[in-house]
Amino acid sequence: MATASVAFKSREDHRKQIELEEARKAGLAPAEVDEDGKEINPHIPQYMSSAPWYLNAERPSLKHQRKWKSDPNYTKSWYDRGAKIYQADKYRKGACENCGAMTHDSKACMERPRKVGAKWTSKHIAPDEKIETFELDYDGKRDRWNGYDASTYSRVIERYEARDEARRKFLKDQQLKKLEEKNNNQNGEDGEAGEAGISDEDDDEDDLRVDEAKVDESKQMDFAKVEKRVRTTGGGSTGTVRNLRIREDTAKYLLNLDVNSAHYDPKTRSMREDPLPDADPNEKFYGGDNQYRNSGEALEFKQLNIHSWEAFDKGQDMHMQAAPSQAELLYKNYKVIKEKLKSQTKDDILEKYGNAATEGELPRELLLGQTEREVEYDRAGRIIKGQEKALPRSKYEEDVYINNHTSVWGSWWKDHQWGYKCCKQIIRNSYCTGAAGIEAAEAATDLMKANIARKEATEETPTLLEEKRVATWGTEIPDDLVLDEKLLAEALKKEDQRKREEKDERKRKYNVTWNDEVTPEQMEAYRMKRFQRDDPMNNFPQH
Repeated sequence: MATASVAFKSREDHRKQIELEEARKAGLAPAEVDEDGKEINPHIPQYMSSAPWYLNAERPSLKHQRKWKSDPNYTKSWYDRGAKIYQADKYRKGACENCGAMTHDSKACMERPRKVGAKWTSKHIAPDEKIETFELDYDGKRDRWNGYDASTYSRVIERYEARDEARRKFLKDQQLKKLEEKNNNQNGEDGEAGEAGISDEDDDEDDLRVDEAKVDESKQMDFAKVEKRVRTTGGGSTGTVRNLRIREDTAKYLLNLDVNSAHYDPKTRSMREDPLPDADPNEKFYGGDNQYRNSGEALEFKQLNIHSWEAFDKGQDMHMQAAPSQAELLYKNYKVIKEKLKSQTKDDILEKYGNAATEGELPRELLLGQTEREVEYDRAGRIIKGQEKALPRSKYEEDVYINNHTSVWGSWWKDHQWGYKCCKQIIRNSYCTGAAGIEAAEAATDLMKANIARKEATEETPTLLEEKRVATWGTEIPDDLVLDEKLLAEALKKEDQRKREEKDERKRKYNVTWNDEVTPEQMEAYRMKRFQRDDPMNNFPQH
C-alpha cells in the first residue's frame, strides 16, 4: 500500500514497497497503522488512501477521508412568540417613531399608525420585542412543523368531545320526552297485559338506536349517496358521482398538454381557466370552470350568499345554509326595496335639477370630459384637492392659427394635397379668404373647365411647329444674322484677356468700366472659349 509520502524512491525501494503491499493483502504481513494507531485496510485503493499533496501528510492516514468539518451548534428550539424584554418610560433615540420600540423602525412597525407618534408624545411606549436568531440544519429549515406546540391539539379534542357530549345529551332528552308522552297516554289504561308493555319498551330502545345511527351516519352521507348511474364502456355501474365525468370524455388535463396552459388542480379536479383559448368556441365543449361560475344562475347565487353574510354581520338573524328559503325571500325583498329607493332618489333629483338629457344635446366637453380622477374645486373655481387632467400634447405646436385662418393647416384634403378647411386653399402661407375665396375658387374652376371644353370643340388638327434654331445666348436666331469676322476676332482676344485677369488678380485694373450691351460677336466668342466640363473631348490636346 502506498503511503502519502511523495519522496523519490529507487527502483529497489519501489519493488520492496510493492512486495510489502502484496504481503499485507495476503495476510502475511501486519496491516499498516495510521497516526491514531488504527489499522488501515490494505485492500483500499491507492487513490483513496493517498492524501492530497496540500495536506503535507507525513504518515499514512485515512483522516482526509473522514468528515473533518465540525458541525455547528444546530438548535431545535423556536422563537418565543410574543415575548417582551424591556418596557421603556420615555422615547429613546433610534427607536420606532410610531410605537417607541427599539427592536424595529417605523417602516417595519406592526402597530396601527398613530395620529401623533411616540417620538413626539413619549406616551404609551411599546415594549421591546425579543429578537432571536437560530442556526438550523438542513432538515430544520424544511420542517413544516418546527415550532408547533403539540399541546394546542388538545383544544381540537376538547371541541369534538364537547360536540359529542351535546349530541348525547340531546338524544337523551328526546328519549325522556317520548317516555313522558307515552306514560301520559297510558295513565288511564289498566287492562293491558305485561307483554304489551315489554314490546313497547323494546320499540323505544330500537327508536333510540335508529336516532343514534342516523346522527353517526350524517358525517358520511355525502359519500354513501348514489345520485345516478355512471355510464361506462362496460355497460354501467352504480357509485358515488362527486364531481366525476363521463369516462368516454377527454380529461381536462389532456385537452392542452402545454405546461404553460391552464392550471389543473388534481385534488379538487378543477381547472378554472380555459385550456384552449384560441380554439373555435362552437367546437369546444369545455371552456374552464370560470365559464360556469360566471354564467347562468351562478352569479345570482353568489350575490345571494354575499347578501346573507353582510346581513348576518349587521345583526340580521338569517343563514344561507340553515334557512335558505328565508335568505332567498329576504334577498328578493331587499332588491325590491333597493329599486324603489333608487327610483325615488332619481325622481327627486330630476324634480329638483331637471333632466338635461331631454332638453338638448350636451356639450362635447361634458360628454368627453369624464374621468375617475377626483378633483375638488371651491366656489371661485380654484382647485383645492387633486389636479386637473392635462390633455396629451405632442412636441409640435397645436391649434396655432396664422394669416387670419380659423382652422389649422392639414384640416382639408383634396386631390392628394393638404390645405385649410376654412378657405380650402392649398398654399400654406396664403391669407384666409373665407367663404368668398371658396366661391371664387369654384367659379374659376368652372370657368377653366368651360374654356377647355370650348377649345377642344373648336380645335382643328394640330399644325406642326416649325423647328427654330436657338441662338447661343438663349434667343431665337434671326434669319438675317451675319457675324463680322473682325469684330469676332477682337471679341476672342478680349475674352482671352478677361480669363487671364480672372486667374491673376494683380493684373486687374482699379478703374473698370462696365457695359451691359452684348454684341452677337462677343456672345459667340464667349461660347467658343467656354470650358465644357461635360465634353468628353475637352481633355484631349488641341492642335
